[in-house]
Amino acid sequence: MAKRLVILGGGESGVGTAILGKKRGFEVFVSDFGKIKEIYKKVLLHHEIEWEDEGHTEAKILSADVVMKSPGIPEKAPLIVKLKEANVKVISEIEFASEYTEATIIGITGSNGKTTTASLSYALLKDELNVALGGNIGKSFAQLVAEDKNENYVLELSSFQLDGIETFRPHIAVLTNITPDHLDRYDYDFNKYIASKFRIAMNQTKEDFFIYDADDEVIGKWLSEHPIQSQLLPFSLDKKLDEGAYIENKNIIIKTKINSHTMPITNLQLTGNHNLKNAMAASTVATLLRIRKDTIRQSLESFQGVEHRLEKVLKINNVVYINDSKATNVNATFYALDSMESPTVWIVGGVDKGNEYEELLPLVNEKVKAIICLGVDNDKIIKAFGNVVDIMVETESMRDAVQVAYRLSEKGDTVLLSPACASFDLFENYEDRGRQFKEAVRNL
Repeated sequence: MAKRLVILGGGESGVGTAILGKKRGFEVFVSDFGKIKEIYKKVLLHHEIEWEDEGHTEAKILSADVVMKSPGIPEKAPLIVKLKEANVKVISEIEFASEYTEATIIGITGSNGKTTTASLSYALLKDELNVALGGNIGKSFAQLVAEDKNENYVLELSSFQLDGIETFRPHIAVLTNITPDHLDRYDYDFNKYIASKFRIAMNQTKEDFFIYDADDEVIGKWLSEHPIQSQLLPFSLDKKLDEGAYIENKNIIIKTKINSHTMPITNLQLTGNHNLKNAMAASTVATLLRIRKDTIRQSLESFQGVEHRLEKVLKINNVVYINDSKATNVNATFYALDSMESPTVWIVGGVDKGNEYEELLPLVNEKVKAIICLGVDNDKIIKAFGNVVDIMVETESMRDAVQVAYRLSEKGDTVLLSPACASFDLFENYEDRGRQFKEAVRNL
């Protein structure tokens, strides 16, 4: 008799898992407490997969042999608690899919920079390897495995995805950095969040590689107290390293046992020290996979960045409008403000995930001329910055926020959307927020 696979959540990861499960002979049932999008319903119907939405039928769920839950569903959700009490295995899509591929996996996580590093790693590999990009970006890993065409996968991985793994083992793991984020999901305990990120390396062996930011004190402290099995390859802006990647004479120097390269940084399209680190991490991945030096250099120099991350939208009346909607935490916004070179009108706000804004105060004091709050509850932002800037305006729609920014900005200024918060109060997700920003700017 076929094993029963129940999938909680009918989004990208859920539908991808359903397709893979059906292909692998499971009896599949998809259940979503919310509404499943029409595009996903059509896919489920096409594959003749049973589904329900706008509620859970518990009897159909508790009869599962294995449950794949969407990353957005917390461990403390009553249904998840019931499943665990009934000894039903609950895993993530990443765990489920990894059991059905022999491909080389490059897993990339971190509080910030993981989308850029994953996209850049893929760009460096795709001309010479059979490789796909997925996970928390683009197609789900499960759907890519179901299509069964790839020898290598570059996966962007969130802490929520890593929380649901048991045997998942990337050959190359990358940890870009760790700063407080999603603390509302981790009992406001930073150590629990750190442990979640380090799960990416928990099944690695001495045959595998762990690439990490050697300048990140949180990572360094954790590694000193929790040794891992894989080969360590640090990258650093400040230190010269015997192995790993560092900067010397305007070059990225990459040293590994497999290969060594020197890459000039003068022609990089990506700006800012954080992007230099992303480039070092991606170049180390490519070096380990024996990509030719010229291919790495050309790809680094042509890579333009990712949508919704410090994306220049338009210049209107000599005011530059920048979409950094992907900045869903304070540290990401720190990088954005740090890279501003002109007086800035800053659009900020959304769902606070336990943010502490103190580290932004010097940058706001130095660079920000006006703050536009965009959220249902802006009290914390107003309290943090009310005495730092002269102008602070509350708005309740992206159109209003952009209109106010247009009125407040002058020739030579920058208008920056960098929310430092999640988007779910006014928008579907950060992509929806970024698209609405770009549309509002184009309508000015």
